[in-house]
Amino acid sequence: MHCPESPLGGAVQQRQRFAFRPFLSFPAPRIQALPKREKKVSRVGARAAAAAMEPRQREEDDAEDRRQFTFVQNLKAALHYTVGSICQEAAEAKGVRFTKPTIAAISEVTFRQCEHFAKDLEMFARHAKRSTINMEDVKLLARRSSSLLNHITEKSEEITRANQEQKDKKKKKAEGGSKKPSKPAVTEMDIDD
Repeated sequence: MHCPESPLGGAVQQRQRFAFRPFLSFPAPRIQALPKREKKVSRVGARAAAAAMEPRQREEDDAEDRRQFTFVQNLKAALHYTVGSICQEAAEAKGVRFTKPTIAAISEVTFRQCEHFAKDLEMFARHAKRSTINMEDVKLLARRSSSLLNHITEKSEEITRANQEQKDKKKKKAEGGSKKPSKPAVTEMDIDD
């Protein structure tokens, strides 16, 4: 359908269709780490390897790809819902409207930014020769935004204080529970002959 009042014509219709299917227009990223010793192969090499693969192995790989795709789509749907809720709250507070394509674009940008954050956090931990991401990695990630860094630092300190309080309570409980009320030790003995 052509919109006569719009100079863009079909582009408006295309954007409206996009609003209802925001995640089908973007290819889903593949979230699968290669084993450390395995080398990446070119597309031609991958096709040749897939053709040489046993049908059962191919089916298993296809099933894993479908699970990965479904997982990513579920994450995107949850993020889209959350962004929509936040936009609705902001719209009510500020008296503005957010179109569906705008919400979809914000969701997609947010998802991609989260992917970049995850990769950066992984690299920070790997650089420090750790396999676990810790609070220092998150602070390093937020170093360019002073307000975000301050917020993360405050929350980190709150968590540290809460953990310390719990440790102190456990320590007191362990010390208090192990001490049994005992009779005073006998230091002198009277022996009657």
